[in-house]
Amino acid sequence: MISASNICLAYGKRTIFKNVNIKFTPGNCYGLIGANGAGKSTFLKILAGNSEADKGEVSIDKGLRLAVLNQDQFAFDEETVFNTVIMGHKQLYTVMAERDAIYAKEEFTEEDGVRSGELETEFAEMNGYDAESEAAVLLNGLGISEELRQKKMKELEGGEKVRVLLAQALFGNPDILLLDEPTNHLDLKSIQWLEEFLGRFQNTVIVVSHDRHFLNQACTHIADIDFGTIRTYVGNYDFWYEASQLVLKQKQDANKKASDKANELKDFIARFSSNASKAKQATSRKKLLDKLDIEELPTSSRKYPFVLFKPERPCGDIILEVKGLSKTIDGIKVLDNLNLNVNKGDKIAFVGANSVAKTTLMQILAGELKPDSGSFRWGVTITNSYFPKENSSYFTNNLSLIEWLCQYPPHEGESFARGFLGRMLFSGDEATKMTNVLSGGEKVRCMLSRMMLTNANVLVFDEPTNHLDLESITALNNALLQFSEVILFTSHDHKFVSTLANRIIEFAPGGVIDRAMNFTEYLENPEVGTLREQLSHAGADLKL
Repeated sequence: MISASNICLAYGKRTIFKNVNIKFTPGNCYGLIGANGAGKSTFLKILAGNSEADKGEVSIDKGLRLAVLNQDQFAFDEETVFNTVIMGHKQLYTVMAERDAIYAKEEFTEEDGVRSGELETEFAEMNGYDAESEAAVLLNGLGISEELRQKKMKELEGGEKVRVLLAQALFGNPDILLLDEPTNHLDLKSIQWLEEFLGRFQNTVIVVSHDRHFLNQACTHIADIDFGTIRTYVGNYDFWYEASQLVLKQKQDANKKASDKANELKDFIARFSSNASKAKQATSRKKLLDKLDIEELPTSSRKYPFVLFKPERPCGDIILEVKGLSKTIDGIKVLDNLNLNVNKGDKIAFVGANSVAKTTLMQILAGELKPDSGSFRWGVTITNSYFPKENSSYFTNNLSLIEWLCQYPPHEGESFARGFLGRMLFSGDEATKMTNVLSGGEKVRCMLSRMMLTNANVLVFDEPTNHLDLESITALNNALLQFSEVILFTSHDHKFVSTLANRIIEFAPGGVIDRAMNFTEYLENPEVGTLREQLSHAGADLKL
């Protein structure tokens, strides 16, 4: 078991934690949630011993091994992929390295023989003989192919490194597992594998994630950081949301009743305190008023931006026609003779392992890239607005947020920009913040603000939920559910895709699958499975 007692932490005048007491018990997976800046990653670092609180202590039962998802992609650059995974169990790796060094000697002494025997015993007790097969299972489940496993980490791409580091954390059946955003850079198939892995995991897991579907599938408990403390709820994310809203409503209702009663008593006292015949009753009511407990509800750190897309006009009959679109990048053909017709009311999710293909298509449709061959045509009634996966080019000029938003139509001036930014959680001095200091999530909220101002009737999104907290994802998700026109989007957020899409286009190995159905139906459709196998006849694994 791992527990935290009386944890306090403040940055200047801002309190992050105040007397936090919490226990995490074996057999449970705790989803650690809270608004951006609430202290989720900081609390994981405190539990791991990588950061210190101002006050309080963390206790771990004697003999338990704790594993943490390493966030440094460059820490193991000179190690092979396989060795990096084994290093997740430091004691096992140390024993294995010493044992291998002895066996590599040209001359084997009697002392070496004794020591190697001791090491073999330790190695066996830690299930060392299963290490290679366990590492292979983990890497395979996370989409790291066999040919990559003897390469050095520095030869891998960033997303591949993250997957290897996740395998490292999972390796060796740790007693306590701390995971900070483990689904980042994972495709949907790997996320599903991780959900199933954690479902079988018998020890303690504490995980930070912005993926609502993952929290629902993997978590047995939710640990909610808000009001400077952490409160635990039994159940998954959806249960937490319903329960927390109920608790808040009960508090608000109780406060309203007490406040109404107080106003009634005050009114009586004011009217009759100077009346001799009513003075006794007024005094009695004053005593009742003094006993009333009106709780001052603390301010939540959880805030929802106001997201609303209002199309200026409905789409006409012709929305988008794509004919024979092809594009080669760095010698690899990522789009090959793609044909596509978009219809009224389409909410199309583009899925598949090839993120380059999906992003390339979005960039071509937005006019940021030119195809090598083929063509596309937007209908005359169409106004489209594009959300890029990489948005740094939109923030090259160091402007205040007000100045930045005023670059875009309808140019209604500073007061309009301030009001609009306030609804997107940039209120007061936040609206004068310079763009060069914005966080990833703040930049996304700026890009959404820009899109809302266009009043477009076709919205094109490439991974819009990256960098957003759960509250902002929920606000965006709800806004798009209300949007009556056409949406084209990519996302690794399972719930985002499953709630929005009515048509799925998959970039599968060997071809494209296009079906008018929701995501759940698509994943369970046997015809789709058969077609996918036919397209990937060469044996390539599908990675949604």
